[in-house]
Amino acid sequence: MAPQPEVSAWRPRVPGVVEVFHAHFTEYAYPMHVHDAWTLLIVDDGAVRYDLERHEHGTPHDTVTLLPPHVPHNGSPATPYGFRKRVLYLDATRLSDELIGAAVDQPDLRDPVLRTRVGQLHAALAHTGDELEAESRLTLIGERLRGHLRPRDTADVSRPDPALARRLRELLDEHVVDGITLDEAAGFVHAHPAHLVRAFSTAYGIAPHQYLNSRRVDRARRLLLDGRPAGEVASATGFFDQSHLTRHFRKLVGVTPGRYTRTVRG
Repeated sequence: MAPQPEVSAWRPRVPGVVEVFHAHFTEYAYPMHVHDAWTLLIVDDGAVRYDLERHEHGTPHDTVTLLPPHVPHNGSPATPYGFRKRVLYLDATRLSDELIGAAVDQPDLRDPVLRTRVGQLHAALAHTGDELEAESRLTLIGERLRGHLRPRDTADVSRPDPALARRLRELLDEHVVDGITLDEAAGFVHAHPAHLVRAFSTAYGIAPHQYLNSRRVDRARRLLLDGRPAGEVASATGFFDQSHLTRHFRKLVGVTPGRYTRTVRG
C-alpha cells in the first residue's frame, strides 16, 4: 500500500500571503497547471523535478524556487523517497507581474541567506500571534527576491536612519498590547516597510518584532509577580493565548511563566 500524502494548509493573517502549504509526497506527480499567485518553494527532504516553459528544473536543498503566476508547470519526485516541501503563495502586492519574465528565466535561486530567511518565515507563520515577525521577514525576503530578479535596479539601502528608527520605537511603545502591522507602521511614518525594518535593526541591534515581544514579556513578568494567572496575563500583555506567551517568555527569561511564578518569594 502506497504511503498517504501528508498535507497541511492555512491562510495566515499576513498581508500578501494567499496560502501556506506544507506537504510530503512520495509518489504523487503534479500535472501541468498554473497558479494565479507566486509560488515560493523550499524542499526540506528529497528533491523535485519540474518543467517550466518547456525547460526542466530541479530543487536541491540549498535552493529557493520561485514560480511565477500564470505560467504552466508540473512537478514530480526526483528521488525514490519523494519530497517534503514548504510553500508560500504570494499575491501581486509582494511581487509584481513585471518580474514574471525574469522568474521564468531564473526560477531556482542558490542563495543560502534567502533559504534561511524563508525557513525562518515559515516558523513564524506557524504561530498565530507572530504576524509582525512574519510580515517583517517577508518584507526583507521580497526585497532580496527582487534583487535577484532585478539586480541592476536594487541597491543596498541599509543606511542609518536613527530618527525613523525612533519613530517606529515610539509606535511600538504605544501599541504594546494591541500591536501594529508593519504596513500600518510604514504608513504612519511614511517609509517603505523594508527600509523601516532595516533602519530599526541598524539603530537598536534588534528587529521590531523582537523589541515588541521584549516589551510584552517585561509586562508579563510584572503581572505574574502580582499574582495574576498566566492565561489572564497573556491577554493583558498582547499575546494571542497562553501558549504564545509561554513560548516567548521561555525564550527571553529561560523558564516558563509557571516555573517563574513558582520561584516568586513571599
